[in-house]
Amino acid sequence: AAVINRVVRRGDQRLASAREIAEAAQRAVLPEPAARIGGYDVAARYEAAQADAFIGGDLYAVQDTPRGVRLIVGDVRGKGMGAVAAVAVIIGAFREAAEQEATLEAVAQRLERALAREGTRRDGPDASEGFTTAVLAELPHGDETVRILHRGHPPPLLLHPDGTVRPLPAHEPALPLGMGELADRPDRAEESRFPRGATLLLHTDGVSEARDAQGRFYDPEERLAGRPFRDPEELLAALARDVHRHCGGGLADDMALLAVRRP
Repeated sequence: AAVINRVVRRGDQRLASAREIAEAAQRAVLPEPAARIGGYDVAARYEAAQADAFIGGDLYAVQDTPRGVRLIVGDVRGKGMGAVAAVAVIIGAFREAAEQEATLEAVAQRLERALAREGTRRDGPDASEGFTTAVLAELPHGDETVRILHRGHPPPLLLHPDGTVRPLPAHEPALPLGMGELADRPDRAEESRFPRGATLLLHTDGVSEARDAQGRFYDPEERLAGRPFRDPEELLAALARDVHRHCGGGLADDMALLAVRRP
């Protein structure tokens, strides 16, 4: 009994150590953004569907640049460490491109090329079938507008202080990142008004494709309408709780949320 107890205790210690290392590595790939970036209030939230996981194939990043605050939320095809590796590639490429490129369209093209290079180093279906849905946004300094570029991703929502919720869909969407060579659909960022007090909400399909017991999808536009929130952190906490209630507790897919409020 003493020997078995010692073996079990050592196994638990190794498992705890492995989890700490995995958490540190995953947080390094997907760090929590600062609460205030470029004059905007910012909050992010990630919930992985897989038990004991901290991140998976969803991603977000915020970067303050000379041309404004630039954002990305995306969802990598697949699961496991292969998806986490692709997340690291995309976020690294985004941070560099966001600083250097003059337009949001050029940032998207840099991400396309980064994924193409990553695909040549992967085996199996991911080498030829890997792609990432994403939405990129740009908030120019001193200008009450937002530019949105869609790459096959659920549209962002604009929440006004009076509780009005307005989706920002793509009129000319392009294919997901990694699939650009399949069709000649150039990137075109679309501009909308982003007034003071409004909040821009970006999310992955872990929100919009969450189902209840009857198979009904969660509708964030409908569920958030008429509900004012003090700040982005309160918005994301309430949204995450509501999604969990809708689908009965557990998540079928990872959920990434990013909210930016213009004070």
